[in-house]
Amino acid sequence: MKSPIVNIASIELKPMPTVMEPTGAAAEHFGARMGFISNLIGGKQLGYNITAIPKGKRAFPFHNHQVNEEMFFVLAGHGEIRIGDGAFPIKEGDIIACPAGGKQTAHQIINTSEEELRFLAVSTKLSPEIAEYPDTNRFGVLASLAPDETGRPRTMMYVGKEGDSLYYWEGE
Repeated sequence: MKSPIVNIASIELKPMPTVMEPTGAAAEHFGARMGFISNLIGGKQLGYNITAIPKGKRAFPFHNHQVNEEMFFVLAGHGEIRIGDGAFPIKEGDIIACPAGGKQTAHQIINTSEEELRFLAVSTKLSPEIAEYPDTNRFGVLASLAPDETGRPRTMMYVGKEGDSLYYWEGE
């Protein structure tokens, strides 16, 4: 049986997956390394990761989830979290709840310190998920799909703006 235990010191932090790695102007404001934990310990319905944000950066754009809830536990460093219309200081030892909901639940962790900010992120893994990005009026859809013919898992991701949709019958 695979051990359901992993020590935080053994989690290797790697650059974000290519599809999420910021490029161009976005790389000036965003950046993080992540260590994914769920698969290591057999997690099924919750996702776990350690995220490390360099000084002056954010890991992700300001966003809210329509389906999944997140919780963050600050392991090291300090910064701030934007939630809805407010901003709150955060530091080592803080636990932050980010429930699913509308734009009032939008959130973003920002490293305002001179040191790396690290936190444990825990979230539900319900699919499909819809995220909104209030700063840019975008949305994203992420869905787990049936495995391909070799059994490999598949996902679908679409990022757009309201009104970008094709007509339902287009091309039929």
